[in-house]
Amino acid sequence: MTHVSTGEQVAFWILGSLAVIGALGMVLARNAVHSALWLVVTMLNLGFLYVINSAPFLGFVQIIVYTGAIMMLFLFVLMLVGRDASDSLIETLRGQRLAAIVLGIGFAGLVGTGLGRALADTPAAGLEAANQHGNVPGLAALLFTRYVFAFEVTSALLITAAVGAMLLAHVERAKADRVDQVTRMKERFRPGNYPGPKPGPGVYANTMSVAAPARLPDGNGAESSISPILPVRELTASEAAPKGTEK
Repeated sequence: MTHVSTGEQVAFWILGSLAVIGALGMVLARNAVHSALWLVVTMLNLGFLYVINSAPFLGFVQIIVYTGAIMMLFLFVLMLVGRDASDSLIETLRGQRLAAIVLGIGFAGLVGTGLGRALADTPAAGLEAANQHGNVPGLAALLFTRYVFAFEVTSALLITAAVGAMLLAHVERAKADRVDQVTRMKERFRPGNYPGPKPGPGVYANTMSVAAPARLPDGNGAESSISPILPVRELTASEAAPKGTEK
């Protein structure tokens, strides 16, 4: 077994602790965006651990591909969708939180027990033999020779998951619900509708208050330009008078 230096031990305890903290933050965060950011912290520390353990290719792939591309895309999707903390309080399936906790603990125990029994009597091998021709050629030789079947099955599984996600997210619209551009234009210019944007509060008025209605070209006030939560502000005589005529 290769001797582990003091620097590697210190780096392992620091980066490993940060990775565990990020994982706990991802699970315990109530906001979906914060949860994704905690997962980014965990992935960054895992990439650094790969680099320290003489696997620079895996480390850069972990940081560039997973952290820099996939997780950022996931984060942007969450920000566009607009998830907030209140969404996590709504359970679509009753008891799903308790079931998820029980199943998660059971799965973690099963994986830990399996790995412990499988690796208990297995001697640790150094990386000199695996990386004798370089880390990238050694990794490629293992992926496309010894583990080629598992690699292809994993690729097919990821493609199937992506296609399934698109099918589940697709919403089929009835033909009667589809509105073309001509119909939208007719609805917009139908008598009684206002096709153009209405002026904002304070426009064509003698005050810049958001509680004062905008003045239409005919001089009347546009009550729809005021937010319904604001009271209408009564103007004084000098404010209501045309500009240049007040005394």
